[in-house]
Amino acid sequence: MKQNKDLQKDAQSSIYKVLEGYIPKGVLANKNRAKTWEYGYNDKYDFVCISKNGTLGDIVEISGLKVGLPVLPKDCFSRSKNISEQYWERQELPKELSRIYSIFQWNEMPTPFKSRWVDYIESEFDNREEGHWFMNNGKPTYITGSHYMYLQWSAIDVGYPDYREANRIFYIFWEACKADKRAFGMIYLKIRRSGFSFMGSSECVNAGTLAKDSRVGILSKTGADSKKMFTDKVVPISNRLPFFFKPIQDGMDKPKTELAFRIPASKITKKNMYDSVNEELTGLDTTIDWKNTDDNSYDGEKLMLLVHDESGKWIKPNNILNNWRVTKTCLRLGSKIIGKCLMGSTSNALDKGGSNFKKLYEDSDVNKRNANGQTKSGMYSLFIPMEMNMEGFIDVYGQPVLIAPKEKRKGVDGEWITNGAIDYWQAEVDSLKSDADALNEFYRQFPRTESHAFRDESKSSLFNLTKIYQQIDYNDSLILEHHLTRGNFYWQNGIKDTKVAFSPDKRGRFLISWTPSKGLQNNVIDRRGIKFPGNDHMGAFGCDSYDISGTVGGGGSNGALHGMTKFSMEEAPANEFFLEYVARPQTAEIFFEEVLMACVFYGMPILVENNKPRLLYHFKNRGYRGFSMNRPDKHMSKLSKTEKELGGIPNSSEDVKQSHAAAIESYIEKNVGIDFDGQFRESGDMGNMLFTRTLEDWAKFDISNRTKFDASISSGLAVMATQRHMYQVEKKQSKINLNFARYTNKGNLSELIR
Repeated sequence: MKQNKDLQKDAQSSIYKVLEGYIPKGVLANKNRAKTWEYGYNDKYDFVCISKNGTLGDIVEISGLKVGLPVLPKDCFSRSKNISEQYWERQELPKELSRIYSIFQWNEMPTPFKSRWVDYIESEFDNREEGHWFMNNGKPTYITGSHYMYLQWSAIDVGYPDYREANRIFYIFWEACKADKRAFGMIYLKIRRSGFSFMGSSECVNAGTLAKDSRVGILSKTGADSKKMFTDKVVPISNRLPFFFKPIQDGMDKPKTELAFRIPASKITKKNMYDSVNEELTGLDTTIDWKNTDDNSYDGEKLMLLVHDESGKWIKPNNILNNWRVTKTCLRLGSKIIGKCLMGSTSNALDKGGSNFKKLYEDSDVNKRNANGQTKSGMYSLFIPMEMNMEGFIDVYGQPVLIAPKEKRKGVDGEWITNGAIDYWQAEVDSLKSDADALNEFYRQFPRTESHAFRDESKSSLFNLTKIYQQIDYNDSLILEHHLTRGNFYWQNGIKDTKVAFSPDKRGRFLISWTPSKGLQNNVIDRRGIKFPGNDHMGAFGCDSYDISGTVGGGGSNGALHGMTKFSMEEAPANEFFLEYVARPQTAEIFFEEVLMACVFYGMPILVENNKPRLLYHFKNRGYRGFSMNRPDKHMSKLSKTEKELGGIPNSSEDVKQSHAAAIESYIEKNVGIDFDGQFRESGDMGNMLFTRTLEDWAKFDISNRTKFDASISSGLAVMATQRHMYQVEKKQSKINLNFARYTNKGNLSELIR
């Protein structure tokens, strides 16, 4: 049992963790006493407060976003004094109130009746507004108001929803997105049957029955799916709300296209419970509707909420990226964000809409913001792995059962759980290993990692996909923060051409796994005013550069830099990638300087494609021509005038393209995935390539269209640079075989095409 609990703790902490001591104790106590914490983004302490009562309790971090919860109240609801009997349980609407269908009926009830139930109704409004605390297996647990409305008042296909810890995390994140003035909403990368459609429908009703003069919109992968979500989920939830939450509705009880609310349900309190409704029947003027799937859906409209279901399954000619560019404008007036988007989906295969959704998801990383404090998409991304939310493996407390428990545990559905979600998942994976397409579909439907969610297989892949995916899965199982550090390089004291230092920074553009010892850092040799690398015996860099700072529409490929070691007598890993940089700073000059600083810090040379020469001129003009490697496949005497001046290697030569691809292929075979035969390392040992972004780039690499694969270009050049002796021209023939292998990439093992 302890092992299961430890696994569960590790799994949860990877997406949800409490930040101890984040706010100074004195500040926290004083502001809590005065109840002056404000709902929304707190720029002083860089967190989003979702407390609506002026208090602040735990600061939690979810997917990189810091969120402040309210303080635990003195009275926390509990269904039992027995700890084992403490869990979420929906409370039925009292029978006396279930016979009342409108505020008009309530007003006609006698005063003693109203007095008896006003406290109950008032508390329900408080739960809706501020959230709800309940005891769960001995632990005080907070759920947001939206989550409470989903659990307590949202009728779904199986009655009412179960409490799941994964959904609690989802709703806290969503509340933070609503509270954060910088966010347009969230994009949720989910597993199949996570309940997102019902949660989105519940939020439509919750938001639509509160706001005045507003519009709530629904989109899905097809117009038929949008309509079905509206008629089968939204409308029933709305119709089954208790009278005190239900506005007066225009039109039919079961509309097909639009829910229109005329007057709101007045908030019943002790002060106004005796009042009758005297206001004219105007009021809310709020609608909930759906649109057909189209790039221009809701174009020109003003939306308070947009629920975007199955957004990873938009198939051509529809494009979720184009649609988001349009609908994003519906959520703002100028620079002010006036509405939010709740987007969620599993991913289709990359060529069936998945690639667009993947880009949108990656552009929503909270750790990557522009000068306005917003992500590239404007949304915040959230992924909760399969094992945290797998149907059939959630216990009565809403907690996931990850591995087979030593003692059976009662599930939230009343059934006994004897197996674990991870055990079940692994058995399915093992059974599908001979069917690559089916396996990839299972990964996408029930992902344990983000890379699983976007797993795809190109039958024409140039490289050994089996080894690449083995390595990706292994990397996903690691806590990469223990192996990789994100950060930036800088000139010490801000003085260029002195010493370079590295500073860890979660928002940095560099990702590194190793740094040389102090004595080998900044090992630069000056020869007659030209600087040369002092550690060229230890490794080298490869770089895919760019020349133009900006392009029309803000597009353009990234610049990429990779560092790789080679065997040496120094205390350094041998034949390993140690640095990855894939980014496009605001100006090309920033990129050039960052590349230069990395080379100086490591004291290693760099091999650059010379079709975009500005980086090479940057090195030369600053006195670092000695760092720029000449192309290794030609003698010095055969180099062109420009090549002699700047160094670099052309990308137009077919021989170079073939050599470059062969270099990557060779590296993958020797250093990536499992070496079952023990040919290059101990039998069964996993490879040492920790940079998953580069691995994913290799998996998709197309030699006939190389421009899209920045990471592949620079990493291949790094391999060529460290192995330049293999490319030295001989009179008879090159040492390297340019006819690199091709693989079927079908089944459990990639087979060599002969």
